[in-house]
Amino acid sequence: MAYVSLDSQQIKKANKKHKYSKDQVEQLEKCMDIQNGPLYFMETFMKIQHPTKGEMPFKPFPYQKRLIEAYNSHRFSISMLPRQTGKTTCASGYLIWYAMFHPDSHILIAAHKYAGASDIMSRVRYAYEMLPGWIKAGVTQYNRNSIEFDNGSKIMATTTTENTGRGMSLTMIYCDEFAFVQPPDKAKEFWTSLSPTLSTGGKCLITSTPNSDEDQFAMIWKEANKRFDEYGNDKIVGTNGFYAMKAHWSEHPDRNEEWAETERARIGEERFRREHECEFLIFDETLISSLTLADMEGVAPVETTGQVRWFKRPTPGHTYMVSLDPSMGTGGDFSAIQVFELPTFEQIGEWQHNMTPMNQQVRILQGINKHIHDSIVEKDASATPQIFYSMENNTIGEAALMRVMDIGEENIMGMFLSEPIRKGHRRKFRRGFNTTAKFKIDACTKFKELVESGKMKINSQLLISELKDFVATGLSFKAKPGQHDDLVSACLLMTRMMKVLADFDPKIFERWTDRSSEMTTPMPIFGNFYG
Repeated sequence: MAYVSLDSQQIKKANKKHKYSKDQVEQLEKCMDIQNGPLYFMETFMKIQHPTKGEMPFKPFPYQKRLIEAYNSHRFSISMLPRQTGKTTCASGYLIWYAMFHPDSHILIAAHKYAGASDIMSRVRYAYEMLPGWIKAGVTQYNRNSIEFDNGSKIMATTTTENTGRGMSLTMIYCDEFAFVQPPDKAKEFWTSLSPTLSTGGKCLITSTPNSDEDQFAMIWKEANKRFDEYGNDKIVGTNGFYAMKAHWSEHPDRNEEWAETERARIGEERFRREHECEFLIFDETLISSLTLADMEGVAPVETTGQVRWFKRPTPGHTYMVSLDPSMGTGGDFSAIQVFELPTFEQIGEWQHNMTPMNQQVRILQGINKHIHDSIVEKDASATPQIFYSMENNTIGEAALMRVMDIGEENIMGMFLSEPIRKGHRRKFRRGFNTTAKFKIDACTKFKELVESGKMKINSQLLISELKDFVATGLSFKAKPGQHDDLVSACLLMTRMMKVLADFDPKIFERWTDRSSEMTTPMPIFGNFYG
């Protein structure tokens, strides 16, 4: 008597004997062929549930055949395909083929969400249940998220966590939508824990549409595309041993330019480029538009002084601004310093550390100001360097202000800049800049405008990296869990300092207030912010 699945479909009883016809034996032999078996099996026997056409035979498109070939021919493969192009269908068919024709295989499906893992497993079960009875492997256990066959093979599905696969003896692991495992540190820890399994002969298949260009999926993808040996010869696999396979939306026979135009209008250019063009654009609602972030690359420092990275040497005829976002210096939050040039609005230097004591943070700021002064005077002895510096005065900032007093302002090159006294608030005046929720949003709005319009030039790769994780949360912005935004915070303080100087310097004011350039994208948390 046959088993009955959760979907009330027939499955084959374990260890059930079957007398095969000559034709069936020939077909089994073709299915068992190492090179061509998977494709033959899926084209001949596999059925799928089409969303509009219902049950139908699986007839893979050319790009799907390439994907199946990538799965079968390489121990490690990473595939990046547009949404709704059948990558999960291909994976489901390949996994069931592998389990049935490779005895004692232990296969793990890892998805970024439980619903995703269950969906893949339901497709695996459907593919199995719709096979002809004579070709099915017998089943010993048949559950929603696991199948065990009488040939010793098993398929399991779970969510991707730091411990997924740890301690298991796996023949194969399939990672679905790996770019969307959150938080990003979870994907990194998962990959680290998985490495011992893969190093002992395990097979790994990774598929996803892209998300961030700095998540674990992106890192593996980039390494997989570095395919040149030491002599410059092109190799099939990348430096990490992965074979990279990519498909374009236009390879789907039902999609053309008319479809693309309609889809762009429906979901927007940003989502279209990420989900269908397979570009590494940020998925979250970042302060800076993901399209802008995708085009920001940063530059290597031209010099370093201690831990300070300089992207451009100070020159006479410009104004320089230095902002300090202090921290306790005990290994938690980072302290950060940003250096910008005016009226070019170009980032020329930065510093960041989380173990530097408070007094030393101010000493580093002092050294940065001296470096700017000396660099300018060295080029023009008659020049009068224009240097302004400041810091937040909230909580920890108060301690930093005390360190400035200890050193003595007369011993720090430049002028300490403070927030102008507001009418009726003379008694509440404090040196530096006080950051409230309103001030932060105001600074975010202006910083966004300056960056997206191209008026502010960001040179730091580390700052760009932080901006990719600086996202809308409620009615404000902050770093995603597990990430840092200290370099960004120092930039927001810098933006407020620029506003103060723009009120007094005509050259800065003109650039600050110029809105003739292309309008920036709306603030994510306010929708159509600019009307």
